[in-house]
Amino acid sequence: MKKIDAHLHLAQVVAGYCRRGELRAIGEGKARWGNGEIFQLFPKAFGDTCFLAERALEIMDQNQVEKAVLMHGSMYGFQNGYHYEVLRKYPDRFCPSCTVDPFMKDHMETLKYYLEEQQFCLVKFEVSSGGGLMGCHDPFDLAGERMMEIYRLIEKNRGVVALDVGDISMDSHQPWALAKISRECPGLKIVICHLLAPVRGREREWMLSLELLNRENVWFDIAALPKIMAPDAYPYPETMEYLIRARDILGSDKLLWGSDAPFAATEDTYEHLCDYLEKGKGFTRQELENIYYNNSQRVYFS
Repeated sequence: MKKIDAHLHLAQVVAGYCRRGELRAIGEGKARWGNGEIFQLFPKAFGDTCFLAERALEIMDQNQVEKAVLMHGSMYGFQNGYHYEVLRKYPDRFCPSCTVDPFMKDHMETLKYYLEEQQFCLVKFEVSSGGGLMGCHDPFDLAGERMMEIYRLIEKNRGVVALDVGDISMDSHQPWALAKISRECPGLKIVICHLLAPVRGREREWMLSLELLNRENVWFDIAALPKIMAPDAYPYPETMEYLIRARDILGSDKLLWGSDAPFAATEDTYEHLCDYLEKGKGFTRQELENIYYNNSQRVYFS
């Protein structure tokens, strides 16, 4: 079954920055935070100190992944320049994102350049308190005027915004704000990453948030769900239960499969992250085709 990976990260240079300070690669796929913490950022087989488009294409081709959406992430650091190179070199294989820090003095001018001059169609904001902008800045309103100005610019350019808002325990988790963005920018495609990062024991709140956000211009990627639901083991039966609940609320045309590799591939293989939906039960073939390919094609590549 052909696939589009709707949530993949590349890193020409690992230049992360978040609540633990800077993150730098130290070899064999490992990286060190500013506080001295060392962890496996990507599998050794993906690269020594970087993970590049050419290696990603080899891995994608081995797993029937036709295209990929390149997301920014705070662990990898801003990759705007490299994403632009990839956009120019592989326009039929990748949809790269751009990003800015909305607290940069010239963030609007910079974002306008990315959208209007460099022709990016996707803007990604990792705003989570755990690993994103709210780990570096005080909490802020995702539907406040600072951010709404950004969304209106993306909407004007017929673009897509992807938002990682973390889980329900975080100040960044603002489903009411996401609903407001959807209402006030009806021409903006909005993708909420990681299916709102469900938390065991708080399923009712998660499901109510999905119902609130079941709107025409809102989609959800399911990247990293197996990692979020750890220690769920391949083929991830508990993860599948959450996905079936989400399907029952949203329909299969609102879910986008993604891997969240390379970090997610440090705990299981990319192959397993690719095929667990096919190994499980509860989805028809048409639903799988929607989740694996058709929805991402419509959101990111049409």
